[in-house]
Amino acid sequence: MSDVPSPASAPSRLPRIVAVLAARNEERFLKTCLENLFRQGVEVYVCDNGSTDRTVEIAKAYLGAGVIGIEHIPFDGTYQWERILQRKEALFRELDADWLMHVDADEIHLPPPGHASIAAAIAAADAQGYEAVEFAEFTFLPTREAPDHDHPDFVQQLRTYYPFRPRSPHCVRAFRKQPVPMEIAWSGGHHVRFQAPGKPVQPPLFPEQFRMKHYIFLSADHASRKYPGRKYHDDEVNRLRWHGWRPRLRTEQIALPSAAHLRTTANDDDLDSTSPWTKHWLDQCAAS
Repeated sequence: MSDVPSPASAPSRLPRIVAVLAARNEERFLKTCLENLFRQGVEVYVCDNGSTDRTVEIAKAYLGAGVIGIEHIPFDGTYQWERILQRKEALFRELDADWLMHVDADEIHLPPPGHASIAAAIAAADAQGYEAVEFAEFTFLPTREAPDHDHPDFVQQLRTYYPFRPRSPHCVRAFRKQPVPMEIAWSGGHHVRFQAPGKPVQPPLFPEQFRMKHYIFLSADHASRKYPGRKYHDDEVNRLRWHGWRPRLRTEQIALPSAAHLRTTANDDDLDSTSPWTKHWLDQCAAS
Protein backbone atom coordinates (compact mmCIF):
# COMPACT_ATOMS: atom_id res chain seq x y z
CA MET A 1 0.00 0.00 0.00
CA SER A 2 3.00 2.33 -0.33
CA ASP A 3 3.04 5.12 -2.89
CA VAL A 4 -0.73 5.00 -3.27
CA PRO A 5 -1.83 7.33 -6.07
CA SER A 6 -4.23 10.11 -5.23
CA PRO A 7 -7.68 10.13 -6.85
CA ALA A 8 -6.50 12.99 -9.07
CA SER A 9 -3.83 10.75 -10.57
CA ALA A 10 -6.20 7.87 -11.22
CA PRO A 11 -5.97 6.46 -14.76
CA SER A 12 -8.74 7.48 -17.15
CA ARG A 13 -8.90 4.00 -18.71
CA LEU A 14 -11.31 1.60 -17.09
CA PRO A 15 -9.78 -1.77 -16.21
CA ARG A 16 -10.62 -4.85 -18.20
CA ILE A 17 -12.69 -7.01 -15.85
CA VAL A 18 -13.51 -10.63 -16.64
CA ALA A 19 -15.96 -12.63 -14.52
CA VAL A 20 -15.72 -16.42 -14.49
CA LEU A 21 -19.22 -17.86 -14.14
CA ALA A 22 -19.93 -21.56 -13.59
CA ALA A 23 -23.48 -22.78 -14.15
CA ARG A 24 -25.57 -25.91 -14.32
CA ASN A 25 -29.19 -25.63 -15.49
CA GLU A 26 -29.46 -21.90 -14.83
CA GLU A 27 -31.67 -20.87 -17.76
CA ARG A 28 -33.94 -18.87 -15.44
CA PHE A 29 -31.08 -16.68 -14.17
CA LEU A 30 -28.37 -16.60 -16.81
CA LYS A 31 -29.68 -13.95 -19.24
CA THR A 32 -30.41 -11.49 -16.43
CA CYS A 33 -27.06 -12.13 -14.76
CA LEU A 34 -25.07 -11.73 -17.98
CA GLU A 35 -26.82 -8.57 -19.12
CA ASN A 36 -26.29 -6.94 -15.74
CA LEU A 37 -22.57 -7.74 -15.82
CA PHE A 38 -22.27 -6.30 -19.31
CA ARG A 39 -23.95 -3.07 -18.13
CA GLN A 40 -21.42 -2.96 -15.30
CA GLY A 41 -18.49 -3.06 -17.73
CA VAL A 42 -17.67 -6.74 -17.05
CA GLU A 43 -16.98 -9.43 -19.65
CA VAL A 44 -17.82 -13.05 -18.84
CA TYR A 45 -16.25 -16.47 -19.39
CA VAL A 46 -18.82 -19.24 -18.87
CA CYS A 47 -18.09 -22.74 -17.52
CA ASP A 48 -21.07 -25.01 -18.10
CA ASN A 49 -21.30 -28.00 -15.76
CA GLY A 50 -23.27 -30.42 -17.93
CA SER A 51 -26.49 -28.41 -18.24
CA THR A 52 -29.51 -30.17 -19.73
CA ASP A 53 -31.61 -27.01 -20.16
CA ARG A 54 -31.04 -23.87 -22.30
CA THR A 55 -28.06 -22.57 -20.30
CA VAL A 56 -25.49 -23.13 -23.07
CA GLU A 57 -27.85 -21.84 -25.77
CA ILE A 58 -28.34 -18.60 -23.83
CA ALA A 59 -24.60 -18.15 -23.25
CA LYS A 60 -23.84 -18.78 -26.93
CA ALA A 61 -26.21 -15.97 -27.93
CA TYR A 62 -23.81 -13.50 -26.26
CA LEU A 63 -20.55 -14.84 -27.72
CA GLY A 64 -18.60 -11.85 -29.01
CA ALA A 65 -21.07 -9.51 -27.29
CA GLY A 66 -19.87 -9.75 -23.70
CA VAL A 67 -19.26 -13.50 -23.39
CA ILE A 68 -15.62 -14.15 -24.33
CA GLY A 69 -15.66 -17.94 -24.06
CA ILE A 70 -17.66 -21.03 -23.09
CA GLU A 71 -16.26 -24.34 -21.91
CA HIS A 72 -17.79 -27.56 -20.64
CA ILE A 73 -17.05 -29.17 -17.27
CA PRO A 74 -18.38 -32.77 -17.29
CA PHE A 75 -21.09 -33.66 -14.75
CA ASP A 76 -21.11 -37.19 -13.32
CA GLY A 77 -24.24 -36.86 -11.20
CA THR A 78 -22.50 -35.29 -8.18
CA TYR A 79 -22.10 -31.58 -7.50
CA GLN A 80 -18.33 -31.08 -7.14
CA TRP A 81 -17.80 -27.47 -6.09
CA GLU A 82 -14.11 -27.84 -5.24
CA ARG A 83 -13.28 -29.09 -8.74
CA ILE A 84 -15.21 -26.18 -10.28
CA LEU A 85 -13.41 -23.64 -8.09
CA GLN A 86 -10.03 -25.14 -8.96
CA ARG A 87 -10.87 -24.81 -12.66
CA LYS A 88 -11.76 -21.17 -12.04
CA GLU A 89 -8.36 -20.69 -10.40
CA ALA A 90 -6.65 -22.02 -13.51
CA LEU A 91 -8.69 -19.67 -15.68
CA PHE A 92 -7.72 -16.70 -13.51
CA ARG A 93 -4.12 -17.37 -14.57
CA GLU A 94 -4.99 -17.82 -18.25
CA LEU A 95 -7.48 -15.05 -19.00
CA ASP A 96 -6.40 -11.65 -20.28
CA ALA A 97 -7.74 -9.21 -17.68
CA ASP A 98 -6.75 -6.45 -15.28
CA TRP A 99 -9.24 -7.60 -12.63
CA LEU A 100 -11.14 -10.86 -12.21
CA MET A 101 -14.45 -11.79 -10.64
CA HIS A 102 -15.90 -15.05 -9.32
CA VAL A 103 -19.67 -15.04 -9.84
CA ASP A 104 -22.70 -17.35 -9.89
CA ALA A 105 -25.72 -17.11 -12.17
CA ASP A 106 -28.28 -16.41 -9.41
CA GLU A 107 -26.52 -13.19 -8.39
CA ILE A 108 -26.79 -9.56 -9.49
CA HIS A 109 -23.61 -7.62 -8.77
CA LEU A 110 -23.65 -3.85 -8.29
CA PRO A 111 -21.13 -1.14 -7.36
CA PRO A 112 -21.28 0.83 -4.13
CA PRO A 113 -23.85 3.66 -4.21
CA GLY A 114 -22.49 6.72 -5.97
CA HIS A 115 -20.43 4.80 -8.54
CA ALA A 116 -21.60 4.59 -12.15
CA SER A 117 -20.65 0.93 -12.62
CA ILE A 118 -18.59 -1.90 -11.20
CA ALA A 119 -15.85 -1.01 -13.68
CA ALA A 120 -15.77 2.61 -12.50
CA ALA A 121 -15.75 1.59 -8.84
CA ILE A 122 -12.97 -0.96 -9.39
CA ALA A 123 -10.99 1.71 -11.26
CA ALA A 124 -11.25 3.89 -8.15
CA ALA A 125 -10.14 1.02 -5.89
CA ASP A 126 -7.27 0.16 -8.21
CA ALA A 127 -6.07 3.78 -8.38
CA GLN A 128 -5.88 3.85 -4.58
CA GLY A 129 -3.75 0.71 -4.48
CA TYR A 130 -6.36 -1.81 -3.34
CA GLU A 131 -6.25 -5.30 -4.80
CA ALA A 132 -9.62 -6.77 -3.86
CA VAL A 133 -13.20 -5.76 -3.12
CA GLU A 134 -15.89 -7.31 -0.95
CA PHE A 135 -19.54 -7.61 -1.92
CA ALA A 136 -22.23 -7.22 0.75
CA GLU A 137 -24.81 -9.96 0.22
CA PHE A 138 -28.54 -9.25 0.15
CA THR A 139 -30.59 -12.45 -0.10
CA PHE A 140 -33.95 -12.02 -1.85
CA LEU A 141 -36.85 -14.35 -1.01
CA PRO A 142 -40.46 -14.82 -2.04
CA THR A 143 -42.93 -14.51 0.82
CA ARG A 144 -46.22 -16.04 1.89
CA GLU A 145 -47.91 -12.87 0.66
CA ALA A 146 -46.12 -12.95 -2.76
CA PRO A 147 -45.03 -16.58 -3.19
CA ASP A 148 -44.15 -16.96 -6.88
CA HIS A 149 -41.42 -15.00 -8.68
CA ASP A 150 -40.25 -17.79 -10.99
CA HIS A 151 -40.56 -15.66 -14.14
CA PRO A 152 -38.29 -13.41 -16.25
CA ASP A 153 -39.19 -10.24 -14.31
CA PHE A 154 -38.03 -11.55 -10.93
CA VAL A 155 -35.49 -8.74 -10.42
CA GLN A 156 -38.11 -6.04 -10.91
CA GLN A 157 -40.87 -7.72 -8.89
CA LEU A 158 -39.09 -9.55 -6.06
CA ARG A 159 -38.20 -6.79 -3.59
CA THR A 160 -38.11 -8.53 -0.18
CA TYR A 161 -34.72 -9.44 1.25
CA TYR A 162 -32.46 -9.85 4.27
CA PRO A 163 -28.79 -8.87 4.56
CA PHE A 164 -26.59 -11.94 5.03
CA ARG A 165 -23.15 -11.89 6.62
CA PRO A 166 -22.13 -14.97 8.64
CA ARG A 167 -18.50 -13.83 8.89
CA SER A 168 -16.30 -10.87 8.05
CA PRO A 169 -15.23 -10.56 5.34
CA HIS A 170 -17.89 -12.64 3.64
CA CYS A 171 -17.79 -12.38 -0.19
CA VAL A 172 -14.50 -11.15 -1.66
CA ARG A 173 -15.50 -11.64 -5.28
CA ALA A 174 -13.27 -9.29 -7.34
CA PHE A 175 -9.51 -8.89 -7.29
CA ARG A 176 -6.63 -7.55 -9.32
CA LYS A 177 -4.90 -10.13 -11.52
CA GLN A 178 -1.59 -11.29 -10.05
CA PRO A 179 1.56 -12.95 -11.41
CA VAL A 180 1.13 -15.64 -8.73
CA PRO A 181 -1.73 -18.15 -8.23
CA MET A 182 -5.04 -16.56 -7.16
CA GLU A 183 -6.82 -19.09 -4.96
CA ILE A 184 -10.48 -19.28 -3.96
CA ALA A 185 -11.08 -23.03 -3.48
CA TRP A 186 -9.56 -23.00 0.02
CA SER A 187 -12.47 -20.81 1.19
CA GLY A 188 -15.28 -22.41 -0.79
CA GLY A 189 -15.22 -19.38 -3.08
CA HIS A 190 -15.80 -16.74 -0.39
CA HIS A 191 -12.29 -15.27 -0.15
CA VAL A 192 -9.24 -14.93 -2.35
CA ARG A 193 -5.61 -15.33 -1.42
CA PHE A 194 -2.48 -14.78 -3.48
CA GLN A 195 0.06 -17.59 -3.29
CA ALA A 196 3.11 -15.38 -2.77
CA PRO A 197 6.52 -16.98 -2.10
CA GLY A 198 6.71 -18.22 1.46
CA LYS A 199 3.05 -17.99 2.44
CA PRO A 200 -0.35 -17.09 0.99
CA VAL A 201 -1.45 -13.48 1.34
CA GLN A 202 -5.00 -12.15 1.62
CA PRO A 203 -5.05 -8.77 -0.13
CA PRO A 204 -6.16 -5.49 1.45
CA LEU A 205 -9.82 -4.76 0.77
CA PHE A 206 -11.26 -1.54 -0.65
CA PRO A 207 -13.11 0.11 2.29
CA GLU A 208 -16.37 0.56 0.35
CA GLN A 209 -18.48 -2.58 0.03
CA PHE A 210 -19.94 -3.40 -3.36
CA ARG A 211 -23.41 -5.02 -3.45
CA MET A 212 -24.61 -8.47 -4.47
CA LYS A 213 -28.27 -9.41 -4.73
CA HIS A 214 -28.62 -13.18 -4.30
CA TYR A 215 -31.79 -14.86 -5.58
CA ILE A 216 -31.44 -18.11 -3.69
CA PHE A 217 -34.85 -19.38 -4.89
CA LEU A 218 -37.88 -17.80 -6.55
CA SER A 219 -40.76 -19.93 -5.24
CA ALA A 220 -41.24 -22.88 -2.92
CA ASP A 221 -41.51 -25.15 -5.96
CA HIS A 222 -38.25 -23.73 -7.34
CA ALA A 223 -36.52 -24.42 -4.02
CA SER A 224 -37.81 -28.00 -4.01
CA ARG A 225 -36.42 -28.54 -7.52
CA LYS A 226 -33.10 -26.88 -6.73
CA TYR A 227 -32.02 -28.44 -3.42
CA PRO A 228 -33.63 -31.73 -2.27
CA GLY A 229 -32.30 -34.57 -4.36
CA ARG A 230 -29.07 -32.84 -5.35
CA LYS A 231 -26.11 -35.12 -4.65
CA TYR A 232 -23.11 -33.45 -3.02
CA HIS A 233 -19.57 -34.80 -2.92
CA ASP A 234 -19.03 -36.65 0.37
CA ASP A 235 -15.59 -35.12 0.89
CA GLU A 236 -16.95 -31.60 0.58
CA VAL A 237 -19.74 -32.29 3.07
CA ASN A 238 -17.78 -34.31 5.64
CA ARG A 239 -14.16 -33.08 5.45
CA LEU A 240 -14.49 -29.54 4.17
CA ARG A 241 -17.81 -28.91 5.96
CA TRP A 242 -19.20 -27.12 2.92
CA HIS A 243 -22.81 -26.73 1.72
CA GLY A 244 -24.26 -26.37 5.23
CA TRP A 245 -28.00 -27.00 5.24
CA ARG A 246 -28.29 -27.90 1.57
CA PRO A 247 -27.59 -31.67 1.77
CA ARG A 248 -30.11 -32.17 4.59
CA LEU A 249 -33.00 -29.99 3.36
CA ARG A 250 -36.18 -31.97 2.60
CA THR A 251 -39.05 -30.78 0.42
CA GLU A 252 -41.54 -30.89 3.28
CA GLN A 253 -39.35 -28.49 5.29
CA ILE A 254 -39.45 -25.72 2.70
CA ALA A 255 -41.61 -22.82 3.82
CA LEU A 256 -41.83 -19.14 2.95
CA PRO A 257 -41.35 -16.31 5.44
CA SER A 258 -43.85 -13.57 6.06
CA ALA A 259 -42.99 -10.27 4.41
CA ALA A 260 -43.04 -8.77 7.91
CA HIS A 261 -39.86 -10.72 8.72
CA LEU A 262 -37.95 -9.27 5.76
CA ARG A 263 -36.94 -5.85 4.48
CA THR A 264 -38.27 -4.27 1.30
CA THR A 265 -36.27 -2.24 -1.19
CA ALA A 266 -37.74 0.41 -3.43
CA ASN A 267 -34.47 0.83 -5.34
CA ASP A 268 -31.05 -0.72 -5.00
CA ASP A 269 -29.57 2.35 -3.31
CA ASP A 270 -31.71 1.78 -0.20
CA LEU A 271 -30.44 -1.75 0.50
CA ASP A 272 -29.73 -1.96 4.24
CA SER A 273 -26.77 -4.06 5.40
CA THR A 274 -27.18 -3.39 9.14
CA SER A 275 -27.96 -6.23 11.58
CA PRO A 276 -27.32 -8.97 9.01
CA TRP A 277 -28.60 -12.51 9.36
CA THR A 278 -25.94 -15.13 10.06
CA LYS A 279 -28.04 -18.08 8.85
CA HIS A 280 -30.04 -18.37 5.66
CA TRP A 281 -33.82 -18.77 5.87
CA LEU A 282 -33.61 -22.29 4.44
CA ASP A 283 -30.99 -23.19 7.05
CA GLN A 284 -33.62 -22.43 9.68
CA CYS A 285 -36.18 -24.49 7.75
CA ALA A 286 -33.78 -27.44 7.52
CA ALA A 287 -33.31 -27.35 11.30
CA SER A 288 -37.03 -27.59 11.99
